[in-house]
Amino acid sequence: MPAIYKFEFYPYQRKFKRPLQTSHGTWEIREGIILQLTSENGQISWGEIATLSWFGSESLQEALDFCQQLPDRISEETIFSIPDELPACQFGFESAISRDRNSPPPAPPYQGGGQNMQRYSGLLPAGETAVQAMQMLWQKGHRTFKWKIGVAEIERELKMFDRLLQAMHKMGDREPLLLRLDANCGLNYHQAKIWLEECDRVNSLPELSAKIEFLEQPLPVGRFEEMLELNAAFATEIALDESAANLDRMQECYRRGWRGIFVIKPAIAGSPSQLQKFCQTHNIDAVFSSVFETEIGRQAALDLADRIFPHSSRALGFGTDSWF
Repeated sequence: MPAIYKFEFYPYQRKFKRPLQTSHGTWEIREGIILQLTSENGQISWGEIATLSWFGSESLQEALDFCQQLPDRISEETIFSIPDELPACQFGFESAISRDRNSPPPAPPYQGGGQNMQRYSGLLPAGETAVQAMQMLWQKGHRTFKWKIGVAEIERELKMFDRLLQAMHKMGDREPLLLRLDANCGLNYHQAKIWLEECDRVNSLPELSAKIEFLEQPLPVGRFEEMLELNAAFATEIALDESAANLDRMQECYRRGWRGIFVIKPAIAGSPSQLQKFCQTHNIDAVFSSVFETEIGRQAALDLADRIFPHSSRALGFGTDSWF
């Protein structure tokens, strides 16, 4: 007999300390849904639906509609039958019952904890405040950083890039620091070449204790072939993000020849078990990344990363605590 769970859900809102600026626009409030599943023996497990519709998941309203039409008691069969059009729902429900089986309950939502920050890439704000933010994150223990580009004019961002590199060089005199550049589809082909040329130049300087790990999603999703060309033409790697927003897109990119880095946002990627199967079957090079979920979704994503990539040397993209 399949397990039956009592089902409850709780919508939430969390306001960013400061708006997050990307080439997609400005984001001020993270909204989502906390799931509570109670097994027949009274054990409570938690899940989270953290939608990101402009990135490729269902909308929050679609997720709410799905939750509202469910009965107050649901089976495992129902959970594993959630359609692929609801990838954030798939992750939230399936990770909740996976936790029920395999691991202790997570911390309550909104509570962080002391952790090894070298394991996480710290997210910098776009623009002029990035250097100060980097110094604060470095003091907390981060050694990999991520900076949003494609937000302002390229000449201005390149000047800011130089300032970031100089700050990294001073901080990293005993150990090299890594910088990830995230364009969120915000560049054209010519601008992407400029950035990659600059990244290759920086990475060729042995005396500089700052290195560019990769350029993330320089071009829009529909420009896949051009990103393949750029990835082959430059030493600095490109990582796919929006192009690989869910499992269907990842599989399509792989089928079309992508063998580079995938940035995987597990909370919107779809079924955790199917994602694990895909990554391990094809030996995917991946970076797991946050969508600013609560501690519930974060812990489920980190547990999944540990199962799929137990020995990965790439920092996880979950250095987002300072944004709330």
